[in-house]
Formats: sequence, structure tokens, C-alpha cells
Amino acid sequence: MSWHNEPMAALDTETTGVDVENDRIVSAAFISVGPDGAKPSTWLADPGIEIPEEAARIHGITTEHARAKGQYSKDVVEDVLYCIGQAVTVGVPIVGHNVVYDLSIIDREARRHLGCGLEDALPPTKRMRVIDTSVLDKHVLPRRRRVSEKQGARQLITVAQVYSLGWDEAAAHGSEYDALMAARVAWRIGQLIEMPREQRPEFEFGRYQQFDKLRGLDIDALHDRQVGWAAEQAAGLEQFLRKSDDSVRVSGAWPLVPALQGGEA
Repeated sequence: MSWHNEPMAALDTETTGVDVENDRIVSAAFISVGPDGAKPSTWLADPGIEIPEEAARIHGITTEHARAKGQYSKDVVEDVLYCIGQAVTVGVPIVGHNVVYDLSIIDREARRHLGCGLEDALPPTKRMRVIDTSVLDKHVLPRRRRVSEKQGARQLITVAQVYSLGWDEAAAHGSEYDALMAARVAWRIGQLIEMPREQRPEFEFGRYQQFDKLRGLDIDALHDRQVGWAAEQAAGLEQFLRKSDDSVRVSGAWPLVPALQGGEA
């Protein structure tokens, strides 16, 4: 079977911000997706720091709620690492939208609470395979306009709508919903890759040959291709941003941004 019909493990986190070096996990979801359906594991964490109002407006979790109902961050990180390790052990890929962020912040939380990084916690003889729907989407449909001033071209809501998967705004922006939607996007992209071009739906700028070029890839080859695509996409974004600020740097590391050396992760 093609990789999109094989089991996946969907991952998403909600956090106190977007800085993987200093922000904290507030909630996490890990969903095993396979022939028997989706089996979710979810966590609410007390991050140990204030949750900014801007972040709380997005995911709906306030500092007070996290402190009253959340688990210790250390316990959440241990549980998430265990789930990732189990998936890696049996060869199931980790899937998420911009999952490089989720994996990197899990790595930093592991270093903070457990004294080891994500890769150190995984089975030493097994390879973590990753499907990043953000990287995939940018590759197969490289041109897309913003939906509106508030809705960007590559947000998960936009990607889900582009691939005709719908969107439940009431459930969205929680880690469980976003993880499951990322798995659905990955499945849909895989389905389109295997689909004859004449049967493929028309997108904003056409049907795109990039889908055809990915036909027949196994999960190892797909993972390796994403390493290169992520680097190319980051370089393109950096070049664009440096038109207005030549100090901008965009990391192309994938699927994990290396921790800073010499400081707290």
C-alpha cells in the first residue's frame, strides 16, 4: 500500500508562544490513526509560567485553568515521549502540520525536565519518520493566495479547505482537532499523488505535476525528500523577508531544529 494508507501517529501541541527555546507546552495530542479509526491520547499541562493572553485567545487555555486542571509538565513530556517512542519502534510515521515546531518544543521540554533531548529518548536502532503537511502542501501546491487579511495561505484551516476537508471552527485550535486534521490532510495529499491527473480536481493554479512526481515513494523516501524541501522553502522565505530586514534568518532544519548550544533549551 501507498504510505497514505498505512497507519500514522498524528501529533500537535498548544503552547505559551512560538519560541521553541523558551515557550512551554500547554496541551498535547497524540492520535494513532489506522484501519480501526483514530485513538487519541490528550494532555493538559501546567506550563509553570504565565500563559499570555494572546496565546490563550487562540487555544482557549488560561493560566488559571492550566494550574487548576493541568498535569505537571514533566509527566506530560514523559507520556508524549513514550507515545512517540512506541510509534517509532513499530515504524509508524509521526504526522503534523508544521510538526517541526511540535517536535522541537517537545525536545526542549524534554531537555528542561528530563535532561535529554527527543532523539536521545527514542529507540537507538529505529528511525523516526515524519510527515509534515506544511512542507508537503508547499511542495505540491507551491502557489496560493491569502484567503483574507486574517487567514493566511498556509494555515491549517486554509490547507484543510483547499483539500475539501472542511473545518469546524468551534473545535479547531485545540491540539486533538488540529492533530487529526493534519492526518486527514496527509491522507488526502497521498490520495491525490496516486490519482491520475485527469481525475485530479482543479486547484487555484491548476492540477500540478508535483503530485505526479511523488507517485510510488515509500515513507523513507518521502521523509528524505521533505528534508530537502524544508530547506528550500526556508531559504525562499528568508530571501523574501530579507528584502525588508537583512538580519532575518529562517532555519531550514527539519524535522527537528537543533537546540541552541551553551544555553537553556
